[in-house]
Amino acid sequence: MDSYVTGAMIKRLREQRKLTQEQLADKMNISSKTVSKWETGRGYPDISMIEALAENLGVSITELFAGENISNTNRSFNMLRTKFYVCPICGNVIYSAGEAVISCCGIVLQALEAEPGDEDHPVKIEKCEDDYYISIPHEMSKTHYISFIAACKDNGCEIVKLYPEGEASSRFRISRTRCLYYYCNKHGLYTVRIR
Repeated sequence: MDSYVTGAMIKRLREQRKLTQEQLADKMNISSKTVSKWETGRGYPDISMIEALAENLGVSITELFAGENISNTNRSFNMLRTKFYVCPICGNVIYSAGEAVISCCGIVLQALEAEPGDEDHPVKIEKCEDDYYISIPHEMSKTHYISFIAACKDNGCEIVKLYPEGEASSRFRISRTRCLYYYCNKHGLYTVRIR
């Protein structure tokens, strides 16, 4: 059951909601023996029942499949907890201000690990009036390019999506900007602190 919905997860969530097997079964119009089989690993919930099961257990479908509850313990934005996710199928860029389960195009995405910028991925930062003008001298072909540049501030994050055959540059307000992130579609995520 580890690759599907775990019986231990179903049992734990059911008990947290103070439901008996019979009560959960009644809510889902199934027998209590079916719930017992799920919880002991002798059976699996049918895919058509997953949405109703997640709803009755008070979690999202993603949490049910992940096998763990995802709770927001962040009380305010913390730039150091910023996580970026890029969908390998559609190229969608998503960020969170802490731990999260993110899915896109039917797959669960892993948070990217940022590395310091290197000589193959340098970044040029210029002050231009009230903005930082960011430029990255990088190939921008259809197969190798910078996908996005993000400015993290102490109160949020601003992302500019870039496209192949365009320029790897953008402008961000100087006010409150503390670090930059940029993503190469072949080599990963890079970061630069702004002093």
